[in-house]
Amino acid sequence: MKSYRDLIVWQKSMTWVTLVYSLSSSIPESEKFGLISQIRRSSVSIPSNIAEGYGRNYKKDY
Repeated sequence: MKSYRDLIVWQKSMTWVTLVYSLSSSIPESEKFGLISQIRRSSVSIPSNIAEGYGRNYKKDY
């Protein structure tokens, strides 16, 4: 049975998260709890939403 991890869009979004974390580490520490946090959380929400939608009981939710 396929899972959300088999989806190309999920795989690319995980690559995106890795890139965002890497690039955001170069932002000044003074933004650590402001901009950096917001950027990282928003990037993580992409694969999280894909996985959550995949786990729903209804195709329309997915």
